[in-house]
Amino acid sequence: MKRRPLRIQNLGGATAVILHRPHPVVQALERQLRAIGLEVQQSWPDPGPWALAADFVFFDADMGHDDQFPWRPGESPMPMIALIGSEAPGRIEWALRAGAHAQLLKPVGDSGAYSALLIARDAFDVQRTLSVEIAGLRQRLDERQTVVRAVTMLAARGGKDDAAAYDQLRQMAMAWRVSFEEAAARVVAQMTNRQDDDDDRRDRG
Repeated sequence: MKRRPLRIQNLGGATAVILHRPHPVVQALERQLRAIGLEVQQSWPDPGPWALAADFVFFDADMGHDDQFPWRPGESPMPMIALIGSEAPGRIEWALRAGAHAQLLKPVGDSGAYSALLIARDAFDVQRTLSVEIAGLRQRLDERQTVVRAVTMLAARGGKDDAAAYDQLRQMAMAWRVSFEEAAARVVAQMTNRQDDDDDRRDRG
C-alpha cells in the first residue's frame, strides 16, 4: 500500500471522551484538549452513550479491562489513545490488544495531547484503509473459489472437461447479463439446492 502524506488536521470542534476515574490526569488532559478546541466528556468506568459518537477516546491503560468498551478489541469506530502510567508488559500488551492507536504517558503535563491526537488519527486511518483492502482481497478470493466450484459442478454434471465447463459458465453469465462471479454463485446455489432435493428424495424412497 502506498503511504499517503499525513494531513495535519484542524481539530477544533472535535469531540473526545476521557475514560478515566476522577484524577488530576483528567484535569490536565482536559485543559490541553479544550485549548486545542475539542469538546470533552469524562466518564468512568463505562464510556457512556456519547462515546460511540466521539471523534477520539482516551482510556486508562492501568485500570482498563476487556469488557469496558461496547465494541470488540481492536475494532473501535474512532482513534483510541492509551493513558499509560504503569509500563508493566501486561498492561502495555492489554492496551495494544484493546486497540490503542497512540499513547500518552502519565503524569500528563501541559503538552503531548496534540501530537497524540494526530498520531492516533493517522494510525486509525491507515488501519481502516488496510481493513478495507483486506476485505476486498478476501472477497476476490471467495469469488475465485466459487468460480472453481461452479466449473467443477458443471463439468461433473455434464460430463465435460474443465475448459468446456468454464466456457459454459461464461455463456451463462452473458445470457443472464450478470458478472462471471455472480453467475458462478448462482450455479453453485442452484446445484447445491438440487443436490439437497435429490438427497431428500433418496431418503424418503
